[in-house]
Amino acid sequence: MALFFDHDWYDARLAQRGLDRPALAAAAGLSPVDLELVFKDQREISPAELAVFAEMVGVSREEAARRAGVGAHAAPVDPAAARIAQLEARVAALEAEVAGLLAARSRSS
Repeated sequence: MALFFDHDWYDARLAQRGLDRPALAAAAGLSPVDLELVFKDQREISPAELAVFAEMVGVSREEAARRAGVGAHAAPVDPAAARIAQLEARVAALEAEVAGLLAARSRSS
């Protein structure tokens, strides 16, 4: 179990990038419930999920691990899996941005 998940830091980093928890959950392949469990230190985070978290908030896996309250042992991940995680995170970020733009367009119509 993680010792301390810094959810405030993660929320702030996501907000800086125009993202939110649902976008993070989608990118990591987690349900909203599973993501909440991670944020509450009630579910372990896998190395692949950590790689996605790092990509989504724009930090190294080591920094993401530290902020997730897990040791450096959680940061290493298979390079191919890391690349896939990075691509999935970028797609999720783009989807979130498009959704935001569509919502803004709907409000202005």
